[in-house]
Amino acid sequence: MKRMLFFVAAVFFTYKLVVFTSGCAQIIPPTGGPRDSLPPVMLSAVPKDSTLNFKGNKIVLAFDEYIQLERTEEQLIVSPVPKTNPVVEARLKEVTIRIKDTLEENTTYSINFGKSLKDLNEGNPYKNFTYLFSTGSYIDSGRLSGKVIIAETGKPDSTLIVMLHRNFDDSAVMKEKPRYFTRLDSSGLFAFSNIAPGRYNLFALKDPSGQKMYLRNSDVFAFYDSVINVGESDIHPVLYAFAEEPEEKKPGRPSSAPSTQRKTTAPKKDKKLSYSTNLAEGQQDLLSDFILTFNDSLVAFDENKLHFTDTLFQPVTGYTVAHDTTGKIITLKYPWKEEQHFRLILEKDIARDSSELELGKADTIKIITRKKADYGTLKLRIRNLDTAQHVVFLFFKADKLEQAEPAHSKELNFPLFHTGDYQIRILYDKNNNLKWDPGSYMKKLQPEKIISDSKKYTIRANWDNEITIELPLTPPEDVMK
Repeated sequence: MKRMLFFVAAVFFTYKLVVFTSGCAQIIPPTGGPRDSLPPVMLSAVPKDSTLNFKGNKIVLAFDEYIQLERTEEQLIVSPVPKTNPVVEARLKEVTIRIKDTLEENTTYSINFGKSLKDLNEGNPYKNFTYLFSTGSYIDSGRLSGKVIIAETGKPDSTLIVMLHRNFDDSAVMKEKPRYFTRLDSSGLFAFSNIAPGRYNLFALKDPSGQKMYLRNSDVFAFYDSVINVGESDIHPVLYAFAEEPEEKKPGRPSSAPSTQRKTTAPKKDKKLSYSTNLAEGQQDLLSDFILTFNDSLVAFDENKLHFTDTLFQPVTGYTVAHDTTGKIITLKYPWKEEQHFRLILEKDIARDSSELELGKADTIKIITRKKADYGTLKLRIRNLDTAQHVVFLFFKADKLEQAEPAHSKELNFPLFHTGDYQIRILYDKNNNLKWDPGSYMKKLQPEKIISDSKKYTIRANWDNEITIELPLTPPEDVMK
């Protein structure tokens, strides 16, 4: 009986304890410990890493955790570049490499996995893991490092590859894959290691197709002027990449006199020649020309049927009219002053395009010039200026060139300057045309060089703005120091 009472009391006490604690306690799930942030570790390799007199076609790498491979066709770098890439597979904790190419004798090979080799659970990459072997009795120790810069911006682009060629024909880079290639890091730096000593041509290329050949002038490309001698010289070359300018088809300047030649097919009556202007809300910028842009190239434009007048329709003098090479743009140049009012009258048959379209009726454009208070003044001080270097300051807004100013003296003053936030690029303008010029590989012409200033400069309206820029003592060079 006593045992029974004791048992009932124990059950009752346990029940009350459970009810009480469940009402007060907060249940916290287990955290599972800290996140694994370490890359996998290779435990063994068959054959071992850096093996000599390699004869096989299969390599097995064992790691300390389960492995996955991502984008090996994009990330894998095999050097020297094979005709056929090896087949690489991951299974559990092993990676198997099957070589499909015939190996050269007495050659050092490297297989760099880039960012493709990761652990399965957390995806931690084993960056630039490299397996080495040699078909000869030694491992090559040649090294070469340097940098690639986009010449037009003065900034790096990590999507380019760098290539070494042993064929010194100019066309080799267009027809053959390189002997070696590697990738850039985020700073534009590259490094070759374990390459054979000897003489090479050095190139860089944006290669979205993966063909590793310079196939089009429009491709971003760089070449080094001198032959690189790996093993004898210890230079660190800098390459300046560019895309060549395409050859534009020039339709020619439209005739400034009425044409007597017309197509026999009449244009549709509901279609008219259309154009746009560069006026902003009807206002003319004091620092710019007035521009008419037609939708299609003109075959005829009669300047005698353009009338530039004041508000009383009295003719204004002192202006000029210019045509661009595309036949679409007509520019009116005039020394604008603030808050002036003009009329630009276009007669109905002033222009005709290749489709025989005309305006259809006369048109009048009202022009009002802006106020000086809409602009700021700018004093630009320049330190370390060498005028023999033909320095030009390029002012950019959101990667669009707004203004180019040559540095003729150590202080430049602008009574009117457009407002806004600017980034400045410093151009070394060899041919004095106030614009950046790309290079030409076949002409062995390097692009003009630019330094990019990382600062942001703000020009405020109706304000005296001042900027000081310190130039490097020497222009950009072809080697790293």
